Amino acid sequence: MAAFAAALQEARAGAYDWVLAGSGLTAPMALAAAKAANAKAAAYVHGLDLAVRHPLYRALWLPAIRRLDRVIVNSRATADLAQEVGVAAERIAIVHPGVELPTATPEERARLRASFREQHGLGERPVLLTVGRLTTRKGVAPFVAEVLPQIVRVQPDVCLLVVGDVPRGALAATAEPPATILRAAEQANVGNYVRWLGPRFGSDLSAAFFAADVHVFPVRDLPGDPEGFGMVAVEAASHGLPTVAYATGGVVDAVADGLSGRLVAPGDATGFAQAVLDMLSNPPREEALTAYAARFAWPHFGAAVWQALQG
Repeated sequence: MAAFAAALQEARAGAYDWVLAGSGLTAPMALAAAKAANAKAAAYVHGLDLAVRHPLYRALWLPAIRRLDRVIVNSRATADLAQEVGVAAERIAIVHPGVELPTATPEERARLRASFREQHGLGERPVLLTVGRLTTRKGVAPFVAEVLPQIVRVQPDVCLLVVGDVPRGALAATAEPPATILRAAEQANVGNYVRWLGPRFGSDLSAAFFAADVHVFPVRDLPGDPEGFGMVAVEAASHGLPTVAYATGGVVDAVADGLSGRLVAPGDATGFAQAVLDMLSNPPREEALTAYAARFAWPHFGAAVWQALQG
């Protein structure tokens, strides 16, 4: 409420053309501030803020989102969700999220890779990495139960690193605790191939990206819990790391199939395993991956948002 009060005060005191909310959750505040400033209102929505099933949210928040002058969405899938809840197509603009590009030189990247691998005793073994909040939608437990055993049979020295933790206060997210993931791995007889590293940020996360060989993103297609985009796949590409993912939701906008990684039909565990093995044996050029990620750099994002507001 303090932020809302500050926004209203600023809106009344300044001269603004637009008030932009960072998510659908703050759309009602943007509308009120825009009215106070005699300005237009917009919001950047992410997918889940359109799909929440709670009746109070749908009764109060969705009408506010429909009243916005512009709804900027993070993917084509989120654009479809916006139209499903009644946002007029002419008010929707697609702007993919921005990413901060690593500044490490090739020599620094190699040093960080070697240091991380030495710290965790990985040697030269193939390393898979999954990064993100540990929720049911992210699909890590099904991955270790259904996909990883198929990879291990062909690549018996592989290792999966899990970076992340359960969400705190996330919107409509169901947690998938580390213990659940590790138990699924044990039951599938691949417990020795999985390590949970907890949350990582900043340079620690960059080192994990540099140290891995393939980023796996086994997002599940769950009703009412969409993957709006999949920013982590672009972050991986910015570190020269390819992604294998299920083609669901906004992930198809985040992973360029055949360029920054591979997209697999949702639920095709065998196809996913084969795509990972193919990526390990024939990785894409790092330069192609970083060039792809550069399309999502923050200056491009800012320019695209401004263009979206101008119509």
